[in-house]
Amino acid sequence: MAHLFLLGIIYVSFISLGLPDGVMGAAWPAVRADFGQPLAAVGIFTLVGTLFAAAASYFAGAIVKRLGTGVVVAGSCLMTGLALVGYSIVPSFAWLVVLAVPMGIGAGTVDASLNHFVAAHYSSRHMNWLHGFWGIGATAGPLIMGWAVASAAGWTLGARTIGLLQLGLAVVLFLTLRLWSQESAAAPVAGTTTSHHESATFKPVFKPVNALATWLAPITFLLYVAAEMGTGLWAASILVTGRGMPLAQAVVWVSVYFGAITVGRFGVGLVANRLGNRKLVQIGICVAALGAALFAAHGWVGDASLAGLVLMGLGCAPVFPSLMHETARRFPDDVASAVIGRQMMFSYAGGSVIPAVFGLIAAWAGLAAVMPVVAALLVALLFITSWLDRLT
Repeated sequence: MAHLFLLGIIYVSFISLGLPDGVMGAAWPAVRADFGQPLAAVGIFTLVGTLFAAAASYFAGAIVKRLGTGVVVAGSCLMTGLALVGYSIVPSFAWLVVLAVPMGIGAGTVDASLNHFVAAHYSSRHMNWLHGFWGIGATAGPLIMGWAVASAAGWTLGARTIGLLQLGLAVVLFLTLRLWSQESAAAPVAGTTTSHHESATFKPVFKPVNALATWLAPITFLLYVAAEMGTGLWAASILVTGRGMPLAQAVVWVSVYFGAITVGRFGVGLVANRLGNRKLVQIGICVAALGAALFAAHGWVGDASLAGLVLMGLGCAPVFPSLMHETARRFPDDVASAVIGRQMMFSYAGGSVIPAVFGLIAAWAGLAAVMPVVAALLVALLFITSWLDRLT
């Protein structure tokens, strides 16, 4: 019973993990108008937060070893909640950038610690379903922001509402800290399985570790997150500034994108153990690349290009959780732990540096140039994952 209760808390924690992800990208047209910022300024804000998130995720393993997963997750949730409430009251864009620091630290530590905990204790099915709950949060965040933007209070109400939700979850997490330590103590010895851990702890017989593979695996996360988060960050601006869509309607389409990722992950969870991580990744990348190309083709297909956001979301669905879960199968335990740290660090780099470059591309060549670059990143990702599969 305690195990099932903890699993429920972890599912809710993944909702919390996703809530802030698409919010500032969806609100950016309103935020930059309030603070008098250029279109590309979102890159500064995103870069600062994500660099601190990358550093935090890199050191998350050492922090968890010292404090425990439960304390880290609860403290991170508290930190992100306070930062979001802070967004709603700051007087200038400079303060938004300052608050991006605790926001990044909180997001980085909770992301790495939760993914590592789930990879160690649960199967590929649960990994996909848990990331589906991340998608619920990532879908709900822009919807809350869309409701706020449409109200008289504006985007600050959306940031405050999501921040208060995060703070409420932090209270629940602090009240249930004992369950995390009990689950860690009950973890089976590697190579064995139990009914609720399923096959998550199965370890194959490894060939000698290929050093190149330990870096190719993180690079796949750099490219994937750059494509997924870059689309989530810039889709609203593409629709509003590039295509003349009203902001409230554009925010709904951002939510549709994240909603497609969510629905896809729940569906993938039903077949994940049967198809296997590697096949799911290859199929997902191909579908996502097709969706990115369709969304980019607005000049040829008109409003039908919006279906590209749905296709891209469905394609993205299995990629991150399946790549993460496969790491524990590609490498021995000690190597896998270090590689997961690199993967999270590269994920945050991919979610900040490259989307910031998208801003420069948009300023130089126009917003219409962003999605072709996303499609090219996905093609590169397909090549590198195939190479990595051959090496491991």
